[in-house]
Amino acid sequence: MPSARVAFIAFAALALLPLLAGAFAIDLVTKVMVYAIFALSLELLVGSAGLVCFGQAAFFGIGAYAAVLLSPAEGASLLWLLPVSAVAAAVFALAVGALSLRTKGVYFIMVTLAFSQMAYYVAHDTPLGGGSDGIYLSAKPGLGAWLDLDKPLVLYAFTWVCLLGVFGKLALLLRSRFGRALAGIRVNEQRMRAAGFSTYPYKLAAFTISGGIAGLAGFLFAVKDGYVNPELMSWHFSGAVLIMIILGGLGHLRGALVGAFAFALLQEFFKSEAVFGAWAKHWSLGLGLTIIASVALMPRGLVGLPAQWRERLLGRAGARGAAAEVPP
Repeated sequence: MPSARVAFIAFAALALLPLLAGAFAIDLVTKVMVYAIFALSLELLVGSAGLVCFGQAAFFGIGAYAAVLLSPAEGASLLWLLPVSAVAAAVFALAVGALSLRTKGVYFIMVTLAFSQMAYYVAHDTPLGGGSDGIYLSAKPGLGAWLDLDKPLVLYAFTWVCLLGVFGKLALLLRSRFGRALAGIRVNEQRMRAAGFSTYPYKLAAFTISGGIAGLAGFLFAVKDGYVNPELMSWHFSGAVLIMIILGGLGHLRGALVGAFAFALLQEFFKSEAVFGAWAKHWSLGLGLTIIASVALMPRGLVGLPAQWRERLLGRAGARGAAAEVPP
């Protein structure tokens, strides 16, 4: 089935979910859609440009903190608070990328991690971010009676629109000359330079766009929960979103969506006391073992599983045909 049709069916199913699900499912899927936007931001770097960033949580956290810190007690207009939160994350990403992109490989990973930890400790150890206790959002933003994000169904619909918009924009971006250049950089950056491309501006632009999208996800997360804390910027969260896109399948936008949903649902499954009883408090062990098994058995992720099965079936059929042709 073509990927465009799969994406259409997935978004249609999400749009119809509130008609079939209860309050808990709506809240859960809203959170997962926020994670999916966050995963798409990292997919642009890792899957499209080959840049393994381990500081993506910093951009997410800055978007979330900007939404809370800039929101007045009586509430703010969505028209300016959302873009300002995303731009704040993008500006930080621009500064981080300008320095970290001068390194490569494991050094790039460590530099992005270092910047992320710096942002984490600023929020954790200073009154600006409320310390380890975090801070609460006094009033959720909106557009008056037209768009009240304090209502779960309205927030769900708004998050769905944001996810659809990010997915569509990234799909167009990756089909453009800019996206083709990023693909070339991922495959062989040295050859791209020899062809006359200045690769640094392309990578910096991708890094900045990725940070802005992560800031959008952080804004939505802050609005949904009405609360932020420094853990949103921790390296654990950066590792979690990296696992999402690997689990879903690198190099595919739909892989980021599938991976985010799979990761969140696995978390909920292993945390369920109804299923695991007292063992539910050790949910991270079950989740870790499942992810290890998934990576070992599905090297191309969940989106690559149908192709993997087809190859195995064709390989077996070919082996049987070759055996049948061997003379007795």
